[in-house]
Amino acid sequence: MSRGLFLVLCTHNSCRSQMAEAFLRSRLGERMSVASAGTEPGDAVDPLTVEVMAEKGLDLRDHRPSHYREFLGKAAVHTVAIVCDRAGATCPTTWPGALRRIESPFDDPAAVRGSREERLAAFRAVRDAIDARTAEWVAELEGLGVVG
Repeated sequence: MSRGLFLVLCTHNSCRSQMAEAFLRSRLGERMSVASAGTEPGDAVDPLTVEVMAEKGLDLRDHRPSHYREFLGKAAVHTVAIVCDRAGATCPTTWPGALRRIESPFDDPAAVRGSREERLAAFRAVRDAIDARTAEWVAELEGLGVVG
């Protein structure tokens, strides 16, 4: 049974928020709905995001960025997690009905310049940090009795 929506916000909804959404979906299953959105959504999920998430067995090939307004006032949001500083400054400071707001910014791997291997290393580092943090978020929800 779903207990509301866990919404992950970022600026472009093309890297970090997509990673967090995928990890949360894999951990929460049907226990809670999960989505991600951006304040200024990009045109597509970054190909390096798709690649490094596939290394973890998570397929993002069909994911597309969406705008947070698609959810504002339209979905019963339990938790809003902001995963970049810029989104935290541009998204609503309160979310109607949301019980929790988490601000947990991660470095933007798309901002890294260098060789393909250097860029992949940055994406993997952020992916692994998000993986660990989403595990903490799920444990917190379980500890609060929000999800069983």
